[in-house]
Amino acid sequence: MTERGERKTAAILGATGLVGEACLRLLLVDETFARVRVLVRRTSPELPVSARLEIATVDFDRPETYARLLEVDHLYCALGTTIKKARTREAFRRVDLEIPLSAARIAREAGAVHFLLVSALGANPTSSVFYSRVKGELEQALRGLGYPALTIIRPSLLLGARRERRPAEELAALATPLIPRRWRPVPAPAVAEALVASGRENQGGVRVIENRELHRLKEFPR
Repeated sequence: MTERGERKTAAILGATGLVGEACLRLLLVDETFARVRVLVRRTSPELPVSARLEIATVDFDRPETYARLLEVDHLYCALGTTIKKARTREAFRRVDLEIPLSAARIAREAGAVHFLLVSALGANPTSSVFYSRVKGELEQALRGLGYPALTIIRPSLLLGARRERRPAEELAALATPLIPRRWRPVPAPAVAEALVASGRENQGGVRVIENRELHRLKEFPR
């Protein structure tokens, strides 16, 4: 939808989370993008201020009301929850599969050329683990939407200052040096950096970035 050499537009789902917020801050200083649009359920004082930034409060259960907001070149998705927070498997699937897939489909139909997803280590549509199976089902569905470029990042546990406590992640952070790189927790800024770098390169086809690759990236200052 954008001619070569022209600056692009991007939208982000999940911009108030660890990776999403870091991704947003990177996009706002990246000259590749002229405008960055954030779709959120509710506004947050943590979001940065920028002339390039558009913040839209939407009802994700009514995609027809925000379809025009997805008329962008690149769509970044860092949406995600936990079973504990969602409370039910159905609610988890809604956040981690149905909403991202619906947005991806709408954006593609509107001309988006690159979808960039924060998935999870072990994502597999046939996994016996519910969390990994849902992540894998989303990846599989996205591959069928016809995006010229699809980037999938599969991080392990994310490290960073969350607004809520996650004891399991805190323990994993302490044990990080002892964990093999394949499973080692990764700083959220490193995941965001990989996302934005992939968007900047904009290579065609499907690119999957596994957890071990993320540890080769230099973490940017917070």
